[in-house]
Parts: sequence; structure tokens; C-alpha cells
Amino acid sequence: MLALCTLAFFVTMVGRLAISPIIPDVVETFAVSNAVVGLSLSGMWLAYGLSQYPSGILADRYGERLIILVAVGGSTLAALAVSVTPAFALFFLATILLGAVAGLHYSVATTLLARTYDNVGTAVGVHNTGATIAGLVTPVAVAWLAVRFGWRVAVAAVALIGIPSTVLFAWKIRPTEPRRPETPLRDRLQVGPLVELLSRPPIAFTLFVAIVSEFAWQGTASFLPTFLIEHQGASTTLAGALFSAYFVVQGLAQIGVGALSDRIGRDSAIGICMLAGVAGFGVLIATSGTLAIGVGVVLVGIGMSFGAALMPRFLQELSAEEQNAGFGLVRTVYMIVAALGSVVVGVLADLFGWAVSFGFLAALLGAVGLALALNSLLGLEY
Repeated sequence: MLALCTLAFFVTMVGRLAISPIIPDVVETFAVSNAVVGLSLSGMWLAYGLSQYPSGILADRYGERLIILVAVGGSTLAALAVSVTPAFALFFLATILLGAVAGLHYSVATTLLARTYDNVGTAVGVHNTGATIAGLVTPVAVAWLAVRFGWRVAVAAVALIGIPSTVLFAWKIRPTEPRRPETPLRDRLQVGPLVELLSRPPIAFTLFVAIVSEFAWQGTASFLPTFLIEHQGASTTLAGALFSAYFVVQGLAQIGVGALSDRIGRDSAIGICMLAGVAGFGVLIATSGTLAIGVGVVLVGIGMSFGAALMPRFLQELSAEEQNAGFGLVRTVYMIVAALGSVVVGVLADLFGWAVSFGFLAALLGAVGLALALNSLLGLEY
């Protein structure tokens, strides 16, 4: 189950990451700015976030297997739609659709794994390597295909892995029993219980950490290749390779961060990630040269591996009955705000340059690290 959930996450991530390496081509094709393309990516991540809570409700009603299948197959079809759009308005809409269907996967799969495995941090870390493998393969493959065949073929190639993965998951995973099949969907949308859950101090604090950290993750995932090309003068191929290295480091680190959080605590593990991220952005902004850039990418990759400790921090505050919908709810809330990361980074880059844009991301990670330190030092127990 863990392997196939990881494969499903891989496919949904490939669909979303396929756009970042070809942003300069999209800008040229449709004659638009970085900020406008960033807005479309923010729309994708916003739709991804909005799907989280409904995905949990639907999983409680129909079972996790069906929802994950819709996510994998839907991501494949949406990527194909992105690749054939003749106008930017349709590209914009197809990108949002891609985020919406891809967003059905993560909360449902993570909750299913939390109920299946005892070492939740380790299981989440392994599951998140689906994003790592996607980060390894996607930038290089998309950049290579885009140079030789154009960006449309590069994005359409997602179907080569999406279709077989959908069939494999449907074949190997048995139907899962829904946890609340008789509960009307409208009963799950009452405002009172949702506000009560979100207002619990530990969940509210974790939401703050998630919003700020994920904002930085979104901005990095959307524009790191473009930053390397325009700020560091890297070629498209080199930027793609470094983007792949970033995801490799992030994925490997997530396994370690998840296991470490099981041993020393979630907050300590997250804090280590924040410090690494701040250092990495500083290196990328202030230095040049292949070795220095490589070091910066490694540190940023470690910094962005916080999810393996952050997700279990949410789950430990939710009862078994709350986990599907509750985890989906908090994911929706923090990802709605974090989705602005792409457009904000794009706007800052257009107005002030890449140094200011990525320096802002470093400041955000520093703020999270400070908040975690104060929570511990003051004994707030949030």
C-alpha cells in the first residue's frame, strides 16, 4: 500500500511540476509576464488546497481507493489539457483544473497511511518521496523534451506515466471501506464544528507554521529554475538538473526528518529544517559558482523537507474519526493562503529582482524558526 500510494503521489506531483521548467517558454508563447504565469500557478496551488477538505469528506463517504484513483487519472487528463491549450486563458483554466484533481490525493493517502502504520513520521516521509522522485525526473525530462520537441509535448508526456499508474493502482489496491458512508455531505459542512477544530491552540499554531512554510515551498517550487537561469545565469538544462537535485535532497531528507521527528519531537525537526532553508537561500542569493549554487540547493532542499514532521504534528491533534476530514480541512486552510506564494514571488521578482524575491522566502522561514523557539522556551505548549 505504501509503495502504491507513493506512486500515486508521484504522478500527481509530476503533473504540477511539469509546468515550472517551461515557464520561460509559456511566457514567450503567450506573450505574458512572469507575474501572470505566477498567478496561474497560484491558481493551481489554490485549487490544490481547496480540494483537500472535500477529499477527506468524500473519502469518508466513498472510501480512500476511489478518491485516489480519481486524483491520479484526473491529473493525467488535466496535464494533457494544459498541453493543448491554444490561448493563455485556457492554459490558466487547465492549470487550475490540474491543481484541483491532484489535490484529492494527499490528505486521503496520508490519513490512510496513518491508520495503517505505527511510525507515522517515517511512513509520511517515505510517501513524500513520491514528490522527490517526481522532482528528480520531471525537470530534466521536461527541459529535455521542451528543447527538442517543444513545451507542449513535454507536458503531454505526463500521460506516459499517469495512465499505467492509474491502471496499476486500480488493479492492486482493494476497495477500502468508507468510514462514514451514511452521513449526508451537508452535515459535514456545518460551520460550528469547523471553527471549533481550527481554533484549538495546538492546531491554530500548527496552521501558522504550515501557512508560512508552505508559502515558501510554493514559491520555491514555482520559480527555482527561473531564479537559477535569470539570477545565476544557468542554462535551461543546468537549471533543470539543479531543480532535480533540489527534489532529490528534499525527498531523502524527508525520510530522515520524519524518522527524526519520531525520536526527538516534531518541533525540533521542523526547526532544523527552517535553519537549513534560511542558510540555503542566503547562499543562493549572495554567492555564485557551481559549487556554491550546489550547496545552496542542498540546504534549501533540506529546508523544504519539513512536511514529514509537520503533517504528523497535525494528525496527533486529531482523533481517528476526525483525521480524514479534519486533516483535509487544515490542509485546505493553509494551502489557500500558501497558494499566494507563486504570484508573490513572481511579482517581487518583476518589481525588485530575484535577490529580494528569494530573500523574502528566507525571512519567512526564519520567522517560523523563531516562533517554534519561542513556543518551546516559553512553555506555551501550542
